[in-house]
Amino acid sequence: MDTATDAGTAGALRFPPDFGWGAATSAYQIEGAAKEDGRGESVWDTFSRTPGRTRNGDTGDVAADHYHRYAEDLDLMRDLGLRSYRFSVSWPRIQADGTGPANQRGLDFYRRLVDGLHERDIAPMVTLFHWDLPQALQDAGGWESRDVAHRFADYADLVFGALGDQVPVWLTVNEPKTVVQNGYLTGHHAPGRQDPDAAYLVAHHLQLAHGLAVQALRAGGGSGRIGPAFNLHPCYPADSSPEAAEATRLYDGYENRLYLDPVFTGRYPEDVLADLGPDSRMVRGVRDGDLEIIASPIDLLAVQYYTPIYVTADGGTARRWPTSQADWQQIHPDGMYDILTRVTREYGPVPLTVTENGLPTPDTLGADGTVDDAGRIAFLRDHLTAAHRAVNAGVPLESFHVWSLLDNFEWNEGYDQRWGLVYVDYPTQRRIPKSSAHWYRRVIADNGF
Repeated sequence: MDTATDAGTAGALRFPPDFGWGAATSAYQIEGAAKEDGRGESVWDTFSRTPGRTRNGDTGDVAADHYHRYAEDLDLMRDLGLRSYRFSVSWPRIQADGTGPANQRGLDFYRRLVDGLHERDIAPMVTLFHWDLPQALQDAGGWESRDVAHRFADYADLVFGALGDQVPVWLTVNEPKTVVQNGYLTGHHAPGRQDPDAAYLVAHHLQLAHGLAVQALRAGGGSGRIGPAFNLHPCYPADSSPEAAEATRLYDGYENRLYLDPVFTGRYPEDVLADLGPDSRMVRGVRDGDLEIIASPIDLLAVQYYTPIYVTADGGTARRWPTSQADWQQIHPDGMYDILTRVTREYGPVPLTVTENGLPTPDTLGADGTVDDAGRIAFLRDHLTAAHRAVNAGVPLESFHVWSLLDNFEWNEGYDQRWGLVYVDYPTQRRIPKSSAHWYRRVIADNGF
């Protein structure tokens, strides 16, 4: 019997026996300790401290204070029964200005964290870049500068050398598309630019950084597996017209194929390049050998799914499903199935991991000391059901990570949106597992639901 469909009890969904149940976080969103132990400034320090950039002027200076409370958080993970924990390393904690030797105090923090995970039988999954570029590198051109991709490879090599074989899975660059779109098109994220021509040069250099980091791990003899983390949005025509179908194809090029194609096929999509034009900074910025570097063989792909996109005949977008507190997020679980099966169908049977899936809900601490987030439970159940269907359809899905373990600093939305399985009472930093955490603990124990 297919292990993914082994019912166990009537009507239950059971995942493969070795399925990796996890949760995810990122450094700037939870660590705090922004000026401690040699950490340098990041673009998010600068952006969040600039008036008008974040809701309520919130910053990640303290966040969930994970830097000081990591041992407590590790115990929370153990109590949840997590088998995998995906977190990111803060580049400016390792290299204050993005260059030079490693800051030993920064490395020691991540060593303690990784050791604590192993002590609790939780597999570390480490993201090297989750948007917190050292400000000194931004001042030198940021991701518009080709040199930054090489500095990233140097930084990655330091982290590989320090954590080495203790980390079974490495993720290179988290959501390069979000850096491009939010950081350089809308300006809603650091560095807060609105420059389309710069944006797609940034896309190329982020992809180049990914490839160079893969090569650095291989050159150093590291045994860990490695791949990128892409947020993929299935794109559907908003109507049945040929114009909507054509517009959807190009929209999908910018949303998905611009990132998937070079990693898997060594080519950028021709329709996107044609749309950008031969004089675009990106097209002119691709040098001989770059695409071979970007296409360095990977061991797995991390997929992050939040929302579908419905494309109109004029290239705009339409809303088809209810949204969460995050108005950009349409709740459509079938999109999870569609994007996972599409990756397998179009790019081959590369192992997949879902490294982010979740939503914000209006969580409040009840008088009885509990947090009832029934909406999150329904969301996760529906999306896990879609993921289970994908496994049955032959998708080599290895693990699933809820976004997020903890309530945290939600970028330009500050602390208004709560995405965590665990409620953080920010004035006291007390952690209170929500109803969803108790539900997820049972899912992990039963290997399904």
